[in-house]
Amino acid sequence: MAEETQPKWKGKAMAVLKRSTPDQIWPFLEEFCNLDRLFPDIHTCYRVEGSPGQPGLVRHCIGKFGWVNEKLLTIDPTNWSLSYQVLENNFGLNNYVATLKVLPTAKMGDDGKPAGCEIEWSFITDPIQGMKLEDFVSYIDNSLQFMAKKMEDALNAQMQRFGMP
Repeated sequence: MAEETQPKWKGKAMAVLKRSTPDQIWPFLEEFCNLDRLFPDIHTCYRVEGSPGQPGLVRHCIGKFGWVNEKLLTIDPTNWSLSYQVLENNFGLNNYVATLKVLPTAKMGDDGKPAGCEIEWSFITDPIQGMKLEDFVSYIDNSLQFMAKKMEDALNAQMQRFGMP
């Protein structure tokens, strides 16, 4: 008897940052091992192996739902994107691969530069036992909105510290 395979889950979340450019937001995502400073349910994140900013880097994160090891697959600072995969975890993610992109908005500021940006988080994974796809997408979306707010708040604090508007 052939084993039935369930279709993969695919999803995407978007966050709009009205006051930040891609060049300002990208460093937060490019630093692959700082997830504990951005993600709402992660309290520890550190490099296990590999070189910072290079494919092959593996991070270990511990948080509210358990632990996960994730490997940086690609990173493209020119186009503000990276992809990673979950290697192992203790909360049910299997064959999970995600891509994060920072996208400039079409709106331009007075200086002719983009007046904001968007972060796109897309993923593909095996279904998670005991969870619905729409609940997982909602979790990703809520986490991304939280992360976007933290990034903009950090940028605003930095600008105020240096007396910038």
